[in-house]
Amino acid sequence: MDQPISSIPLVIIGGGPAGYTAAIYAARAGLDPVLYQGPNPGGQLTITGEVENYPGYKNGITGPAMMEDFQAQAERFGAIIKAGTITKVDFNTYPRRLTLDNGVTILAQAVIIAAGASAKWLGLPAEKKLYGKGVSACAICDGFFFKDKNVVVVGGGDTAAEESLYLANLCHKVHLLVRKDHMRASKIMQERVFKKANIQVWFQTEVKDIIGQEAVEAIEVIHATAITHIEAAGLFVAIGHQPNTLPFLPYIHVDHQGYIQTKPGTTQTNIPGVFAAGDIQDPHYRQAVTAAGTGCMAALDAERFLQQPHGHLQNAHNH
Repeated sequence: MDQPISSIPLVIIGGGPAGYTAAIYAARAGLDPVLYQGPNPGGQLTITGEVENYPGYKNGITGPAMMEDFQAQAERFGAIIKAGTITKVDFNTYPRRLTLDNGVTILAQAVIIAAGASAKWLGLPAEKKLYGKGVSACAICDGFFFKDKNVVVVGGGDTAAEESLYLANLCHKVHLLVRKDHMRASKIMQERVFKKANIQVWFQTEVKDIIGQEAVEAIEVIHATAITHIEAAGLFVAIGHQPNTLPFLPYIHVDHQGYIQTKPGTTQTNIPGVFAAGDIQDPHYRQAVTAAGTGCMAALDAERFLQQPHGHLQNAHNH
């Protein structure tokens, strides 16, 4: 076990749009940030096909290429980008103690948590195989590619209702598959769904398989007890996201869904000098551009924090 020697001014956890944007701002401010990319360098964007809604890329760009651009820009200003995942933290001491997946401990005077969220999946083998070839977890990202086609949305909550309504404006027909005999979505969202002529809601329906070799062609479902096929070019899984907050508990306050709670209008968490940016603290928007925006905020908040004296934190325990 390596003993930590000296503390790093700023550690950024997560290499998605939020983390890289924080690194760009922090590096330009002379904070010498060190960014750990985490288990999925590039974040959720690396499993997205074309990104057409990020400003500045007028012809669109693939998610992975965009994240390479972000990383190169951060490195150009001197950010140190490292492979590795923070698996454990101790926020009771100052400087903050972070443990990497290889067992090495590092000390940080300020921390930006930008570890993102992960879409929940159905767990079918065909889902992985056809990801980006008709299977998606984001209607706003990918709906455009299914213009005038039939699509299937899976889920019964507000996310599924929102995705269905969004897709209904683009697609010929939307089949919404709900596992139970009722929807969990709010009343107003349900009413909108039922009013929309080209959304068909299937209750007591589960996906059995996704049919197609190179692209999604149909969805095999169990409806009540019968097995049936729904012809569709796209499958949108909208059964929720899981914020990647586990390593930061129990120190960091999270909401009932597990998203980090920040002080309104800032990226401050309940621990002084620990900030949160991107999808790990955003259950609502979950876009690359909003994540990048909070990454910028976190870097500015961290810079302000690092300019203050912190003697009082050295022996204070934060609860």
